[in-house]
Amino acid sequence: RSAHNPLACQLSTLSSMVRFLPPSLARLVTIALQARIHHDGLAPSAVSVGGPMPLAAAPPNPLAMGYRQSQRAAEVGDEAAEAPEAGDKSVSPGSMPRKANSEYKYGVRTALDARVPAKEALRTLRNGNARFVNGIPRMLKNWESQNFGALASYGQAPIASVLGCADSRAPIELLFDAPPGELFVLRNAGNTLSNAEGSMVGSLEFSVNALGVKLVVVMGHTECGAIKGATATMLNAQKAGPQAPQSSLDSLLVGLSPVVEQAQLELDGTESDKEIATRAVGVNVFAGIEKLLIYSDSIREKVKSGEVEVH
Repeated sequence: RSAHNPLACQLSTLSSMVRFLPPSLARLVTIALQARIHHDGLAPSAVSVGGPMPLAAAPPNPLAMGYRQSQRAAEVGDEAAEAPEAGDKSVSPGSMPRKANSEYKYGVRTALDARVPAKEALRTLRNGNARFVNGIPRMLKNWESQNFGALASYGQAPIASVLGCADSRAPIELLFDAPPGELFVLRNAGNTLSNAEGSMVGSLEFSVNALGVKLVVVMGHTECGAIKGATATMLNAQKAGPQAPQSSLDSLLVGLSPVVEQAQLELDGTESDKEIATRAVGVNVFAGIEKLLIYSDSIREKVKSGEVEVH
């Protein structure tokens, strides 16, 4: 402990609580503390991490992986990324043991594993969803706490990017039975790109251009609250005239109005509000795909060339 370093004192206080946690949780907390120690340049001796798991030598600066290693990994295309350059101090290739019985080099998908073609990635998602539906998930069956260390040290190489709804009832990783490192997930209310959402489009571009993702999925879900709200907003506007948005949420719902209008046109005119909303969920998915290809030049070109698929 260091009386001259407030951060070290704070970490020491946290570490003293580890011994009171269940063993599995204590392991995760210890790994997080180790990462923070190295990220902030503290010597391991400056902070005493106690508890069931002794402090092990963590790889140098494990949180500094960032864009550099991901970019280098993406440049190799469908081949596995090579080990980091000898002069790269952000990663220590020999700091973690390889997994003999795993399809991945370090027991979890990292930037050092081969990129996955779109069709294979889509098949993996469908198989994972089937396991979820049938009640036989295996997402964390063989998960080890050291896998988080591998992800921090060697970067990420997700097999797909998924734009989904922020609804708490539709957790993307669980629905596809995907462990950490498998999916690059983006979520907002209504899984929408109706307003050229910069953070969403930019993040998808990062996953494709920097991480080498070959498959982008836009996913809607039944009983979507955002779509229900957009349906009510559009129908009220048809009756009483459009109203100026009073909040960011109002703007989001108004932005989804064209999706609801299209759904209404595809029905026979006798449908209920709920039936319109149900149809609009599907229309919204295709609208999201269309908006992504309009707003992102780089993704559009990769789709045209066949390098990337959007579903």
